[in-house]
Amino acid sequence: MALSFIGSRYPHTCPVIVHYCGTFRKGVQQFKFTMSAANRAEQAPAPKKKVEQGDLVEAVMQPCPSPVCDIGVNLVDSAYNQDREAVIDRARRANVASMIVTGTCLSTSLAAKKLCEATTSYPLYFTAGVHPHTAKTCNSTTIPELRQLASSPKCVAVGECGLDFNRNFSPQDVQLQWFEEQVKLAVELRKPLFMHCRDAGSSFADVLRRYAPLPAPAVIHCFTGTKEELSSFLELGLCIGITGWICDDRPERGGAELASLLSSIPHDKLMLETDAPYLVPRTIKPNKARPSRNEPALLSHVLQAAAQAQGEEPAALAARTNRVVKSVFGIDY
Repeated sequence: MALSFIGSRYPHTCPVIVHYCGTFRKGVQQFKFTMSAANRAEQAPAPKKKVEQGDLVEAVMQPCPSPVCDIGVNLVDSAYNQDREAVIDRARRANVASMIVTGTCLSTSLAAKKLCEATTSYPLYFTAGVHPHTAKTCNSTTIPELRQLASSPKCVAVGECGLDFNRNFSPQDVQLQWFEEQVKLAVELRKPLFMHCRDAGSSFADVLRRYAPLPAPAVIHCFTGTKEELSSFLELGLCIGITGWICDDRPERGGAELASLLSSIPHDKLMLETDAPYLVPRTIKPNKARPSRNEPALLSHVLQAAAQAQGEEPAALAARTNRVVKSVFGIDY
C-alpha cells in the first residue's frame, strides 16, 4: 500500500524507495541472523579439555612401600615419545627405583641402548634381542649386531626372545631357529635370558633343555601360562615375571588362575613388571579413571595384587623381589 501510494505521486522516486526498503529488509534479516548465531555460541557448552594420560596416572599412582625394579618396560615405544622424561619422573616418585628397558628387535634394542646410556639421572638398563613376532626379520647379521649391543655395560640380558605359537606372526620354524640362536648367544656371553613364551611351552622347554644348565639366570617375562608350564619352567630353574595380567578380573583372561599359582613360585624366583605401555592394571577403578597407557609408576598395583595373592605384606614382597632382581641381573641402584 505505501509503495503504490508513493509510486503514484512520485514515480521517479519509486525505484529508489523500493531499493532502499529492500536493502533495509535484507539488513534486518542479516542482523537477526547474526544475533541468533551469537546467542547459540553463548549457549553452546565449552569444548572438553583433552585428558592427558600422564594426568590420569598422577591421579591413581601409589608409591610402592619399598623400592622396586620394573624388569620389563617398553620405554622406547612411540607411546612415550611426547613425555618420556615425565614417565621416568613419575616412576621415581612412585618408588620404582630402576627399570629394565625391553629390546624387541634390533632397532628397539639400539634405541634402548642409547636411552639408557644417555640417562644419567635415573638407573636404566636394557635387554637386547628379537621377539618371536619379528623373528622373520632376522638374517646373518642379526646375531653379530646383538652381540655388539650386548657388550654395553647397560645391557643386562639377551632378549626379549622366545616362542609365540598363539599369534604366529613369524612361522614357527623361524621362531624356533632364532630363539635357539639367541640362547646360544646368551650362553656364549654368559648373560641372563629375558624370554617370551605363549602357547608353546613344550617346544620352549625343549630348546632350553639342550643348553641346560644355563651359565646365567633366565627369566620368563610376563608369565600367563598354565600350572603345568609353570612347573616345567621352575624345573629348568627359570625366574618368573608377573605383570598386570594378575589384576585382570575378567574371567576369560585368567587373572584369577594366575594369582592362584603365585604361591607355587619360590621366593627367589619371583619378579614384578608392568610390560608398559601394555597391560594397564584393571584393579584401577572406576574404568573412566584408568589410563589407557600403562606406566612404570603403576607397578604398585601389580605389587598389591601379587602380595594379596600370596597373603604377604606389599612392603615385604617389594623388598624380596628387589633382592632377586639385583641378584639375577647383577645390577645395583
